[in-house]
Amino acid sequence: MRQELLSLPKTLADDVARNLVMVARLIDEDPEEAYAYSRIALRLASRVAAVREAAGFAAYANQKYSEALAEFRAARRMTGSADLWPVMADCERGMGRPERALAMAGEPEVRRLDKAGQVEMRLVAAGARRDMDQLDAAIVTLQSPELASNSVQPWTARLRYAYADALLAAGREDEAREWFAKAAESDKDGATDASDRLAELDGVEFVDALDDSEEIEETGATAAGPGTAASGTDSDQASEAEAKSADVETGESSSPSEAGEPRENGSDQG
Repeated sequence: MRQELLSLPKTLADDVARNLVMVARLIDEDPEEAYAYSRIALRLASRVAAVREAAGFAAYANQKYSEALAEFRAARRMTGSADLWPVMADCERGMGRPERALAMAGEPEVRRLDKAGQVEMRLVAAGARRDMDQLDAAIVTLQSPELASNSVQPWTARLRYAYADALLAAGREDEAREWFAKAAESDKDGATDASDRLAELDGVEFVDALDDSEEIEETGATAAGPGTAASGTDSDQASEAEAKSADVETGESSSPSEAGEPRENGSDQG
C-alpha cells in the first residue's frame, strides 16, 4: 500500500494514508464510520488500487454489495491479482445471485489463489449452495483435505463451523455437535460462536450473573431504604425526648448556642 501511494504527491499521500488507517481501525467495530473514511480516500485517490480495495471492503462491511463488487473489480483491473475473487463471488451472493457465485467457483482464477483463498472460495460456494436450498451439495462442497486435517490453520475454525452449521441445517444433529466441538477447539481467537452453538445443542442456558447481582442489590436497597429512614427518625425523636427529660430533671433548658444552630439546620432540611 505504501508503494502504491508513492505515485501521489507526498502531502496527498499522507492524507490518503490517514484515511486508509482509519478504515482499517474502524471496519469491524464501526463499519459506517469506516465507510465514510473510505469515501474520502476514494475521492482523493481513486486511481490507486489499494484505495479501491479498501473502499470495496468498507462497502462490503455495510452490505453495499453492488458498490463493493464495483470497487473490487476496479482494483482487480489495476493489479491483475485474483486475491479478491472469493469476496467478489460473495458479493454476487449478497446481491441474490448464488448461481453466479457458483460459476465463479469453477473459473480458472480459483487455481491462482493461495490455500487460504481456495478455502475461502469453498466457503462461498457452500454458502451459495445453501442459498439455493441444496444442503447436501453444500455439505459435500465443504468436505476437503483442509477440513479433515488435524492441523490448525487460520481458516480451520471457520471451515469446521460452516460444516457443522450445514450438517445441523440438514438435520444431522449428532454430527453437527461433533463439528461444532471441533470448531470451538480450534477457535482460539473467538472468530465464531461455536462454543455457544455447542452449548445450545447440549441444552445449556447461560445466565448473566452480573445482571442478577445488580437486581438483587437494587431490590435490597429498595427494601432497606424506608427502614433506614424510619430508624433515623426514631433515633432523632428518642434523642429529643431524652434531652427534654434531662431539662425537666435539672430545671435547665438548652441554650441557643448549644441547640439553636442544629435546629435551624434541621428546619432548613425539612
